[in-house]
Amino acid sequence: MKKTLFTFIIALSGFFTANAQCDSIASVCRKNITAEFISDGQSYRALLVNQEVAEFSATFFGGSTYRLAACSGFSDGNLIFSIYDQERNLLFTNSEHKNAPHWDFKLNSTLNCTIEAQLNSTGGTSGCAVLLVGFKQK
Repeated sequence: MKKTLFTFIIALSGFFTANAQCDSIASVCRKNITAEFISDGQSYRALLVNQEVAEFSATFFGGSTYRLAACSGFSDGNLIFSIYDQERNLLFTNSEHKNAPHWDFKLNSTLNCTIEAQLNSTGGTSGCAVLLVGFKQK
């Protein structure tokens, strides 16, 4: 019983540590959602280990200008993100842009997208991936 309780406490401690790490990274990531953008209020997060890929779903509305900010760690370039349309056509990947920490885009029509995020292989074997979305007010 003591061993089970000890294991549970260690696991719970790890969860709170990872959650605190994600909160800190989200704070760092917010610097990429500048004053001209309004946050959508969501914080997409995933704890990644080794070569895991996190997958997030988002709907972007036509006629709006968006900024997608992506972070893992406390410096830029640690997270690779790719955006796909409903047919899995690649719309953008920051890996083609030196792992840029954000991307601004405008869509003509509403689009449901899948956003994949994974750690840059040179940045470490585990970490918290954080994606933030902002939009320009019309």
